[in-house]
Amino acid sequence: MAVTVKIPTPLRKLTNGETSVDADGATIGAIVEALESSYPGMKERLIDDEGGLRHFVNIYLNGEDVRYLDGLNSAVGDRDELSIVPAVAGGLS
Repeated sequence: MAVTVKIPTPLRKLTNGETSVDADGATIGAIVEALESSYPGMKERLIDDEGGLRHFVNIYLNGEDVRYLDGLNSAVGDRDELSIVPAVAGGLS
């Protein structure tokens, strides 16, 4: 099933400048594997050494943070949209 993945600016060097790409998979984890297959280096930027989503990366499935769904095991459907969003750190001055 085809899912559209929106790629943030810092990762576009891996996708040859593409702002969004299509990937196949039944879960977020499978989508990450598909992205890695097509765009080597993507997985290491999204997934930590323990196999979880990196703390400074957010992935949204149709606008919902996957951390509040079923994480990398969250099911995706045909034509769903994933957004990879780097976390923004900062504070109030």
